[in-house]
Amino acid sequence: MMNFDYVRPANVADAIAAASEKGAAYLASGTNLLDLMKGGVCRPSRLVDVTRLPGLDRIERLADGSLRIGALVRNAYLAHDAEFAYAYPAVAEALLSGASAQLRNAATVGGNLLQRTRCAYFYDVGSACNKRWPGAGCDALKGENRLHAVLGWSEGCIATHPSDFCVPLVALDTVVEIEGKDGRRELPLEALHRLPGDAPSRETELERGDLIVALRLPAQAKDFAAHARYIKVRERTSYAFAVVSAAATLRITDGKIGEARLALGGVAAKPWRAREAEQILAGASPDAALYREAARAALADAKPSGDNTFKIELAQRIVVRALSLAAAGTPARIPALPGSPFSSVAGA
Repeated sequence: MMNFDYVRPANVADAIAAASEKGAAYLASGTNLLDLMKGGVCRPSRLVDVTRLPGLDRIERLADGSLRIGALVRNAYLAHDAEFAYAYPAVAEALLSGASAQLRNAATVGGNLLQRTRCAYFYDVGSACNKRWPGAGCDALKGENRLHAVLGWSEGCIATHPSDFCVPLVALDTVVEIEGKDGRRELPLEALHRLPGDAPSRETELERGDLIVALRLPAQAKDFAAHARYIKVRERTSYAFAVVSAAATLRITDGKIGEARLALGGVAAKPWRAREAEQILAGASPDAALYREAARAALADAKPSGDNTFKIELAQRIVVRALSLAAAGTPARIPALPGSPFSSVAGA
């Protein structure tokens, strides 16, 4: 690990000023960043510790019915907030299906949004990777790539975004609050992450020095609480990133789907909102044939990026499963194996 400066600013303005220098990186819990530094994947010359910035560790219920979550709120704390889990069950289920309990206790919601891909070639500094070194090439294209992207990928990069948390957040139109050199701005979470195109190293719309200070779930997100699920297929249930995942939330009135929200994880370089599928679901009576039609629409543009053709069919099946479980109703308790298709509905 190379030598670096360590700065612990007292306020957001000082943090932004310190992080605006070339080579600087923000440090919260460091559950991803420190691993990258130890492996030589990421080599910041300055760490700006934001863990003690005031006001960023709060959950606030605002007057307009929306929920504001400070970027330093811990994943576990948010997931176990009873009022939060009741209002946004798919988000709580996604949080509890990610990482280990120890990591959830440390990791922050802001850091979760910005975690880097788990592509093995990105982590291996001896491999060519356009994310690490623009123009180097992508060894994943002809390497071990069964877990790579089937949507939105390019010849420059076929990696996927690893977050569980982001998938239901994108489905529920979450907004990201950002502080930067030019003041505060807001961005839909769906627009935060970029597809690789010909510039895979530019992963988000953040500019140098930008700091995510909060997420905001709109008031309408609570309308889906009665019919909301997150389903994740992983290679080991105890602790693994998604092969594919899906968040399905429905508003059902008089036996009809009034509105549907659907997003997928593990299939692209960003959480993937399936808007065409949502349009198919809206106004229809929920049944298996409808779910299959929606699933086909959600993956209509999918194509394998290597040895991962199976992910397209798997993703369709997980969409069907997520919609079926959401339509059946949110369980009264989060399942014992959150997010797992093998969990019992009763929970524990």
